[in-house]
Amino acid sequence: MRSFLGRDILSLKDVERDDYFRIFEVAEQLRPHAENRRNADLLRHKTLLTAFYQPSTRTRLSTEAAMHRLGGHVLGFSDAKMTRAGDFYQESMKDTVKMLEYYGDVIAMRHHVQGAPHEAARWASVPVINCGDGWGEHPTQVLTDLYTIWRDRGTLDGLSVLCVGDMRMRTMHSILYASSQFDMDMMVVSPPELSLLEDFTVELDERSVRYREVESVEECLGEADVIYMEPVVQADYTESRVDPTAERGTTPAAYRVTGALLRAEAKRDAIVLHSLPRMDELTTDVDSTRHARYWAEAANGVALRMALLSLVLGAIE
Repeated sequence: MRSFLGRDILSLKDVERDDYFRIFEVAEQLRPHAENRRNADLLRHKTLLTAFYQPSTRTRLSTEAAMHRLGGHVLGFSDAKMTRAGDFYQESMKDTVKMLEYYGDVIAMRHHVQGAPHEAARWASVPVINCGDGWGEHPTQVLTDLYTIWRDRGTLDGLSVLCVGDMRMRTMHSILYASSQFDMDMMVVSPPELSLLEDFTVELDERSVRYREVESVEECLGEADVIYMEPVVQADYTESRVDPTAERGTTPAAYRVTGALLRAEAKRDAIVLHSLPRMDELTTDVDSTRHARYWAEAANGVALRMALLSLVLGAIE
């Protein structure tokens, strides 16, 4: 396992099995600070810079909360329109990052352009963490999701994972890449127009990912240990912002999970994850069931990101 010190976290393609467990180990070590709402001083001399070119609730706030819990400092922006990259000048990524690297010790970036954090990492002398890039990947979210599964099940091996939603989503890409490091059987359910792209399936085959495409949730729900959900009714992730419209569509029954369906078909110990926000694909009557883990998932994001920040900044080896 190579050192995390100074390492960019851009994709789960290059994260090895031992890396996952080291991140989880550190998250467990730091977790009491988050749970007890007490700040430490591990990163008191470090500054996180958040560069968010696209809206975010959980990712940005949990990343900033993680830095605060470690005693560090935070600055940044959450609306690119208020920067020179988003106004008349359309400042380039190179020029922006060459400036930002002097203001912080690590950059957490979300961008509507796929590959933007990778380009930022080319120019930055400090670590760059990808917090979601267009339709590309979302490494920190899926690390949080896997950490949640690992804490609940005690393992990431021998599991059947049902992925439901838009398979173009960055979280779906990241979790399918990650599954290559574990003994997981992946089941994929999505509308035909939102199914896995051919180029992506070639990559999955090259990585020996075990997956199969299924027509509906009901068809395979009883096999699943983990139900991993994203919306089918989806915004365009290549846009910096998509405002709500009067007509947003509804999710067909084949791609919805409800309390009634879980009672009828799910394993007793199956768990439901959703990175949120949700539309109508996951009904609110699931919230009070024993299967719901998305609130724990959101909370786990703080401890997981505390671990990442501590590792890439060298506070913990």
